[in-house]
Amino acid sequence: MDTISFLDAETAFRIRDEIGTPCYVYDESSLRSVADEVLAFPNAYGLTARFAMKSCPNGNILRLFRSMGLKIDASSIYEAERAVRAGYLPEDISLSTQEFPDDAALRALVDRGMSVNACSLNQLQRFGKLFPGARVGLRFNPGLGSGGTNRTNVGGPASSFGIWHEDVDRVKAIVAAHGLDVFRIHTHIGSGSDPDVWVKAVTLSLNLTREFESATALNLGGGYKVGRMRNEQTTDLQDIGARMKAEFERFAAETGREIHLEVEPGTYLVANGCAILSTVQDLTSTGESGYDFIKLDTGMTENTRPSMYGSQHPMVVFPSTDLTREPRDYIVTGHCCESGDILTPAEGDPEALAPRSLVETEVGDLFAIGGAGAYCASMSAKNYNSFPECAEVLIRQDGSLSLMRRRQSLEQFLVNETEISF
Repeated sequence: MDTISFLDAETAFRIRDEIGTPCYVYDESSLRSVADEVLAFPNAYGLTARFAMKSCPNGNILRLFRSMGLKIDASSIYEAERAVRAGYLPEDISLSTQEFPDDAALRALVDRGMSVNACSLNQLQRFGKLFPGARVGLRFNPGLGSGGTNRTNVGGPASSFGIWHEDVDRVKAIVAAHGLDVFRIHTHIGSGSDPDVWVKAVTLSLNLTREFESATALNLGGGYKVGRMRNEQTTDLQDIGARMKAEFERFAAETGREIHLEVEPGTYLVANGCAILSTVQDLTSTGESGYDFIKLDTGMTENTRPSMYGSQHPMVVFPSTDLTREPRDYIVTGHCCESGDILTPAEGDPEALAPRSLVETEVGDLFAIGGAGAYCASMSAKNYNSFPECAEVLIRQDGSLSLMRRRQSLEQFLVNETEISF
């Protein structure tokens, strides 16, 4: 049976009574522990560790990581603004975005110190016109990708992220035309845990850095694989980092250039520091040749990963009675009127069902879904079927509870609707 290290039955029922379900439950001790691991990432000539806030942008998570010394990787100008509102200085924020902001929004933060990685030739041209002579980072697609699925692979010829590595000469021409100072090279290949793949990515990225004499930093992005399930491998940061460090030292010996390392983990920092607490609201069966189903008061509205990727999450039942319970196979479903709202798909295949062995479950039991800290609250299908955005709570180090987000009211998500007379 699965377990969730920071959530026991007593805490789960206390959260239900005080806050209700569904609810994202974060654990401060877990978040701090993993942040310490990231901040200890091996490096040869200095480290800047950034939190990829797209994975979990709640302002309280940002404030926690800011207090520990993590900087910010923002994927939109709106994320950058949220980080500023959470107390970050613009100079602590690096923007790498698919959608380049309008001139006024970009200037408002760049003039105050925010750095930008140009992620396409067009972005670089626009940045150069707006900020001639300014410092700029360059995000390249190094031609290599890694990921559990094509949807988490952000490198290689099938990915639109970054400037294609063969366009270096075109990049140099734009840089020269606007007198730009290339201070950072940025690459990101996706999610994986294979040290050999990471070393290859570092080699390719350092070769790109070699092309720009002014570059003093190399940002290798994030994508460090986290094992949510027992059979899934978690990246060994010390192993991968040590191999990266050796490559940086080799580069320095060849070129005389000591390159500063930047990393931008998101999932690694928060994935296993959160669970979704829900209530079993119904049970049904399709007979001996079918399945037994658990229906929860959560689903795609809080976690789209199973439906999108066939992702696996640990699951724990907290019985509401003291009756003896035997193991039983279930398909776990969400509360949306949507056939794809399945929380127990086959691994890597959202179209197939994979029954999960759980204790015999009754209506009213509590049900926790682990590994929900990354790309759940930030990537949910909230307000589908007009379900409200759920609450978020933090278990503090002393065991107390702090509300991080109130449950949304119907009035709140209708506030921007206009009323037209017919």
